[in-house]
Amino acid sequence: MDKKKEVNDIEPGPDSSRSVDRFGFIKTEQSNSQEGVLKSRSTHERGREERRIRKWRKMIGTGGSDWKHYCRRNPHVVKRRIRKGIPDCLRGLVWQLISGSRDLLLMNPGVYETLVIYETSTSELEIIRDISRTFPSHVFFQQRHGPGQRSLYNVLKAYSVYDRDVGYVQGMGFIAGLLLLYMSEEDAFWLIVALLKGAVHAPMEGLYQAGLPLVQQYLFQFERLVGEHMPKLGEHFIEEMINPSMYASQWFITVFSYSFPFHITLRVWDAFLYEVRISPFIFFFCLLWCLSKLISCDLCFTDFASMLSSYMVWLQVLR
Repeated sequence: MDKKKEVNDIEPGPDSSRSVDRFGFIKTEQSNSQEGVLKSRSTHERGREERRIRKWRKMIGTGGSDWKHYCRRNPHVVKRRIRKGIPDCLRGLVWQLISGSRDLLLMNPGVYETLVIYETSTSELEIIRDISRTFPSHVFFQQRHGPGQRSLYNVLKAYSVYDRDVGYVQGMGFIAGLLLLYMSEEDAFWLIVALLKGAVHAPMEGLYQAGLPLVQQYLFQFERLVGEHMPKLGEHFIEEMINPSMYASQWFITVFSYSFPFHITLRVWDAFLYEVRISPFIFFFCLLWCLSKLISCDLCFTDFASMLSSYMVWLQVLR
């Protein structure tokens, strides 16, 4: 992937003249119009955010040294603070501590390097093909063969070798991409291992195994729960022949790292890593509950998809 090129053949990186948001995504026309509101909000909340960061630093200790002890002593405080949102500057470290990936990293020195350098994967061409489709509007991943795309390739290739039964599935790219925005390649790799192999929670490799068994299970459970707890919405979906696979499969396969405003994705992942068994359904129910208040009886699937997209924009405005 790192073939040498002549100077004239090197592709330019992203246009530096285009402004980016606080997460590194190129701003759209809509996000530019919100800039003044966000600036005034950040000025007003800066002091409170600094106090939050100090509390979090005290809670986790240097490099996470106090995390386990604090969690045992004050589990309710930890849960409450995570649900309020992890400070962005500490998010990568806290995700590693929550998921158990930091322990995996320390127990397996040199494994990631071996997988990247010395092993080959049958999925390499497929990974290369998909890389440019992963967060294409983020400056870190825009340059072809740039540092972002190389890191993404390395992580996905390493996992496809580490677990050859699962190999590589397209949705993994967005998970790896999300993690690489907050941690190193090796840290991102071990967090994916922790998530799929179940270092702390139940394993989620069924999201990507042949036939996507865990995705099918989630879709079945979700459809039943919607029918049980939101019967009117469930009946309407049946009448219009809208089933969860038409709108929720991608959400599950990418674990919410795609299709949602990025700040919403981060908050979902904060809760998801800490409460992995219930947070996917909590988020789905909150989303559909709000939509159910807006849906009319003559809504077809095209209208539903359009409304869902509009709702995502509305969430962006309210951030």
